[in-house]
Amino acid sequence: MQKMELLAPAGNMNKLKIAFLYGADAVYLGGKSFGLRAFSDNFSPEEMREAVTYAHSIGKKIHVTVNIFPHNDDLTGLPEYLRFLRDIHVDALLIADPGIFNMARELVPEVPIHISTQANTTNWSTVDFWHKLGASRVVMAREVSLKDVAEIHRRVPDIELEGFVHGAMCISYSGRCLLSNYLAGRDANQGACTHPCRWKYSIVEEKRPGEYMPVFENERGTYIFNSKDLCMIEHMDDIINSGIDSLKIEGRMKTALYVATVARTYRKAIDDYMESPEKYQANMPWYQEQISNCTYRQFTTGFFYGKPDENTQIYDNNTYQKEYTYLGFAEAVDERGYAQITQRNKFSVGETIEIMKPDGQNVAVTVKGIYDEEGNSMESAPHAQQKLFIDLGTEIQVYDLLRRAE
Repeated sequence: MQKMELLAPAGNMNKLKIAFLYGADAVYLGGKSFGLRAFSDNFSPEEMREAVTYAHSIGKKIHVTVNIFPHNDDLTGLPEYLRFLRDIHVDALLIADPGIFNMARELVPEVPIHISTQANTTNWSTVDFWHKLGASRVVMAREVSLKDVAEIHRRVPDIELEGFVHGAMCISYSGRCLLSNYLAGRDANQGACTHPCRWKYSIVEEKRPGEYMPVFENERGTYIFNSKDLCMIEHMDDIINSGIDSLKIEGRMKTALYVATVARTYRKAIDDYMESPEKYQANMPWYQEQISNCTYRQFTTGFFYGKPDENTQIYDNNTYQKEYTYLGFAEAVDERGYAQITQRNKFSVGETIEIMKPDGQNVAVTVKGIYDEEGNSMESAPHAQQKLFIDLGTEIQVYDLLRRAE
């Protein structure tokens, strides 16, 4: 059976290290330009060099997004950037635009090219086209079924296939969306999407200004573009046997808790299935429980089992399911055994919270003390992004995550 790569998002250096520690084999990330997540922290050239060095030191891989759809002015600086990525030895470039593909093949032919999901690859003939041009992997469009993946793998067996298995779905065709540009002046195809698909829409009739009437797609509500989140944790047997080589998690703009939770859960599911399909089925309740422990919309299997209808894809509101609140992660542990964190949400002395560990353990602890950077004792931590030292009365390791059940 083929070795299955788990590919996680890395919005910044800390999320990159957490992704690896919690089970990812590779991460995908973007620089400050030429990628499709302009509002993610992204990586400076120095950080990217550090990321590659770190990843390679622990036997992991770095894939860099160069997947905007450029206008002429956007090509300025691209040759220099491609050469830089080659020189720091990134493991692959994610490209959607044929012009960027052509430039990369000419300037840095030694760097593997992965065709981005934005290229909308939905059939074996297109996969064969990219393969003959020199691509080493194609990221399948989200609209492809597992049946189609199996046929693509059969017809074009010598190219790797990558597919999303978890995270946000785009209501447009593999992300080819003009709504954000039209409504907010921010181009989704150049990395600046404002996600208008998540907004609630109403109609204002021309002669009745100020009178808002709801837009109904059907009896369930008005969120006509809002998709549920993809989750394939219950279908790893079908995924692993489909011909997909790399399982991709969406979410470069998501929290470290999301990255850790999803990577850890899929890592165990993959490993359990490879050891024994019976073990995978026996542990299904654990996967189901764990995957719901980060913020998400209701789950769907997307297009993997055929075209979904509105009941299996459209989410009828814009709120998230939230079973845990992310508090921060242990950035360091001092000589007292206190965890140094950057606080993400409020918590208080005396509260019961959980330490989430890479090995699958979730340890319930009571907060015994909270101290600011000057050592002053605090009863609670109400200020977001405040640097704190936390006494949890137990051993904690760097990159253990803190969360609170809701």
